[in-house]
Amino acid sequence: MTDDELLARADAVAERAYAPYSKFYVGAALLTRDGRAIEGVNVENAAYPLGTCAERNVLSRAVTEGFGPGELEAIAITASPCGGCRQWLHEFRLDRVIFRKGSGEVVTRTPDELLPESFDL
Repeated sequence: MTDDELLARADAVAERAYAPYSKFYVGAALLTRDGRAIEGVNVENAAYPLGTCAERNVLSRAVTEGFGPGELEAIAITASPCGGCRQWLHEFRLDRVIFRKGSGEVVTRTPDELLPESFDL
């Protein structure tokens, strides 16, 4: 699957996000090393801090399906990942992160480029 195809899947799944408060619908599509694609969306909650970003949603789904760090190749996201999600992306050792900036420009970065001086336990 190409990066463009992965981003197209993220765009399509974003329509299913649950974002009644912000109206900011985010989709994410994750490519596993064995070629599978897993999708996730942001899910808001009236108690705002309890919502879940699309990136964490799709990574949690991947873990539930048996994947762990190093078994995931790339993620495409319809928006720039927040700081917390950047740590998740680093920890799961993805090769690349494809996302659409606020300007609409699509960029590809490594997790380490997104979170310089990240840490591991």
